[in-house]
Amino acid sequence: MSVGGQIILDKGKIKLLYAMQSGKGDRSLNEDAIGFRQSGNRVCFALADGLGGHGGGDVASQLVVNAVLHEFVYQSNLSENSLEECFECAQKELLTEQSRLGNFFGMKSTLVLCMTDDENVLYGHIGDSRLYEFENGQYLCRTLDHSVPQMLALAGEIKECEIRGHTDRNRLLRAMGVEWGKNSYKVVSPKPLKAGQAYLLCSDGFWEWIEEERMEACLREAPTAEQWMECMEREVRKNGEGKKMDNYSAIVIMVKGKDE
Repeated sequence: MSVGGQIILDKGKIKLLYAMQSGKGDRSLNEDAIGFRQSGNRVCFALADGLGGHGGGDVASQLVVNAVLHEFVYQSNLSENSLEECFECAQKELLTEQSRLGNFFGMKSTLVLCMTDDENVLYGHIGDSRLYEFENGQYLCRTLDHSVPQMLALAGEIKECEIRGHTDRNRLLRAMGVEWGKNSYKVVSPKPLKAGQAYLLCSDGFWEWIEEERMEACLREAPTAEQWMECMEREVRKNGEGKKMDNYSAIVIMVKGKDE
């Protein structure tokens, strides 16, 4: 079951309806982590998918989400720089914890963030946890995975639709907890926040079992964020049943006007 709520922005002119859920699927342990925080007129949503097994991936994902939400409060505005600071802070804390525990190979994580204030929205990611963007019920775009099959798709060697079932789908090229080079994470420039927008943040255990057309159909049928989430989760569980489902987590955000 999803947990959701409503956030009022811009003196009541904008409402953010949101819902969050995380399930362990057929695994014994849930290595995903989700969370959000509001600070004045700014809001941050975070989702991470841990890599490394018990005592590693689950710790890494929760540490990363907690670090981001903590750092977010101390940022004075909403900007690409503030989003980058959240990535950098989380990375530093994860590397420090790796060193403290001597677990350099078993504590890694993906991360996808979405931040808004009463004027703009921006997002960023690293790894294969995704953000999907919609407007007026139409799917617009998604983040591109930092993974082997995504690179193959970009090179034209496989079709985009073949990423979901690819044998190397779990081979990541970038992640939290690995020493970074330049531009390891991807940040999108701020966009104007307006009614009719919707966003889906999700781990690979979620998006592998639902295609964009069904995400879109569920959105069109759903007046609330909770209903959008519940529709998609039913699709995910139906398609993943009996197929050794991974952990699956998601956060949905719907931007509404004051009279909606």
